[in-house]
Amino acid sequence: MSTLFTIARVAVALNLAMLAVLGAVWARNYWRLRSKHTLGMLVFAALLFAENAFALYFYLFDELRRAWFSTQVPAVAWEALLLFHLLETLAIAFLTWVTLD
Repeated sequence: MSTLFTIARVAVALNLAMLAVLGAVWARNYWRLRSKHTLGMLVFAALLFAENAFALYFYLFDELRRAWFSTQVPAVAWEALLLFHLLETLAIAFLTWVTLD
């Protein structure tokens, strides 16, 4: 279980790093272009960043929920949650690659 927990934390931390890069690029583009599309991408990055920051807070700093996640959550639920985090990481990585290319 601790391996899944660690992989989930790493995936969420990677998401935060990539979203920070995307947010910086889209913020710069919005200030320069003032397009609604760029603003939409910036808001998307900000909201997804907030969701991942919230998850990382629970995984690292909230003792009660961290103990609950590591002892009470069934393995099948952890596997599904980890799959969601990894799919999100792959999607954000692709979006980062496309944006920076």
